Amino acid sequence: MLILGIETSCDETAAALVENGSRIHASVVRSQDTLHAPYRGVVPEIASRAHLSDLLPIVEQALGQADATLDDVDAIAVAHTPGLIGSLLIGLTTAKCLAWLLERPLLAVNHLEAHIYAAALGRQEPLFPCVSLIVSGGHTSLFYSADAVTHELLGATIDDAAGEAFDKVAAILELGYPGGPAIDRAAQSGNPSAVALPRTLLPPPSLDFSFSGIKTAVLYHCWGQDARLPAGGMPRPDTAPGLALSPSQKADIAASFQEAVVDVLVQRTMEAVRRRQVKRLAIGGGVACNRRLRQRLGEAASETGIELALPPPALCLDNAAMVAGIAYHHHCRGKVATLDLDALARTPLSRASPPRR
Repeated sequence: MLILGIETSCDETAAALVENGSRIHASVVRSQDTLHAPYRGVVPEIASRAHLSDLLPIVEQALGQADATLDDVDAIAVAHTPGLIGSLLIGLTTAKCLAWLLERPLLAVNHLEAHIYAAALGRQEPLFPCVSLIVSGGHTSLFYSADAVTHELLGATIDDAAGEAFDKVAAILELGYPGGPAIDRAAQSGNPSAVALPRTLLPPPSLDFSFSGIKTAVLYHCWGQDARLPAGGMPRPDTAPGLALSPSQKADIAASFQEAVVDVLVQRTMEAVRRRQVKRLAIGGGVACNRRLRQRLGEAASETGIELALPPPALCLDNAAMVAGIAYHHHCRGKVATLDLDALARTPLSRASPPRR
């Protein structure tokens, strides 16, 4: 069964063709990073307009990459929640039109369950049941995943998502956008013990996350205790009251910040693994590309004798292959959507963090 997947939940426009939930025939992603970089965060209106102009060419490119036509497609899958509502609507409307014109089933996919499934793409061995960590710019959530489409929320961010904190700290340090890769690069030459930063761990039995405090701690360290974020929430280094930082100082702060965030992610995740007594751990989301996080989780998994399922970086970032992959399992269970399917900015699968700024 060949499924065309469409992903437009935030700021990547993506289309993919996946066979039987496993074999990727084509996966095309167009990033909007250069469009949003001047604002140091995703601007919803700009994202929606870019999806509108890019999506059909991206679908055509995916079909060409797979040497297929629309007649070869057996179903249309689309991520309809959670995400930026304007962006979601572009993908959803396109998917509905294709499903109606081609008389193919429409398959509704939750963006978070698709991130979990990314670790299963192309995998020969069973992945489920497992504990799943989704860590991205909009979400930081822990699940017990009984199977491909059954997920129990164990913990989620109560304020900023980890990726949001990376973006804001990168802005404070003037490292560029997107913040995750910028922090990762800078941290390579820094000392992770140079700056004492807090690790927020909520009292047991909570498995929730909180990253707002560490972001503020970095702000105060760089700008002084009287520093304040502007009303828009994104730091503006050009108006900072603090002293200019040298490249080595920025590297040390980046490394210390990264280590603190990774400490919390690893500790909470391994506690969830211990409680659920599973043998596998799956990671997804853009922050799962972070080299230090991948290293630390690999070490923790090895020490406890569990298997770590890490997708390649291209499948950690938003993509449509994961959407088409998980959609196959929905179709096998007879979960076909109707043409009145709506886009939802938030989803009961996870407690969404505050919108990205």
